[in-house]
Amino acid sequence: MFDLSGKIALVTGSGSGIGEAIAHTLARAGALVYVGDIDKANGERVAEEIVANGNIAEFIELDVSVSDHCERAASTIHNAHGKLDILVNNAGIGHVGTILTTNSNDLERLFSVNVRGMFDLTKAFIPKMIERKYGVIINTASIGGLLAIRDRIAYCTTKFAVVGLTKCIALDHALDGIRANAICPGRVETEFVRSRLAEYPDPEKAYKEMASTQAIGRMGKPEEIAAAALYLASDEAAFVTGTALEIEGGWAAGR
Repeated sequence: MFDLSGKIALVTGSGSGIGEAIAHTLARAGALVYVGDIDKANGERVAEEIVANGNIAEFIELDVSVSDHCERAASTIHNAHGKLDILVNNAGIGHVGTILTTNSNDLERLFSVNVRGMFDLTKAFIPKMIERKYGVIINTASIGGLLAIRDRIAYCTTKFAVVGLTKCIALDHALDGIRANAICPGRVETEFVRSRLAEYPDPEKAYKEMASTQAIGRMGKPEEIAAAALYLASDEAAFVTGTALEIEGGWAAGR
């Protein structure tokens, strides 16, 4: 099950965190994984680690907020392989604030990465997917794309847009052999989150407060999100499209 041998995948924002875990997971399943990231040092590190583990990966420098980068990535991968089977739009950024403390530049900055970057990169790859009658698109949204979160107005606005974008792509191209799904994680214990926790006066208390949002009393692990991405990327999920898969430890169970 979940064999991706012969598949070509691109995972954006895969130099760290959830994206890094997804890149490793897809590679272990047999895919050739392009590690796409704006951070060259960490992107190259991830690709090298995948290769050192006996799997196949290449780094591709990619800033999804720049449309030319999206076109260049598509050209590079299509010229090398003639196809992209799996596109994981994972790159994203966040912001803390209400409508009173968030300005239009903040919203535009998040929109340029979280939504327009996803739109532009998908648009660059989808014509070849339509031509081949095959393609899997996985978009990283958030539980904040399904439920409001306090002090996260810009972030939630963009993640709600990601869910809508995903559903529209799925509906428009269901008969073209293309599946599009969103994954909606709760709080996940990434290196970034751990570094932020370390800045609190009482990191253990801060962790417990953040973990308490999840019904099971802890944050998720990047590998747990990656496992869901692997399922959606595989042919075992051939009947799954247009869904927003919640992976959030029961955050929404009581709402």
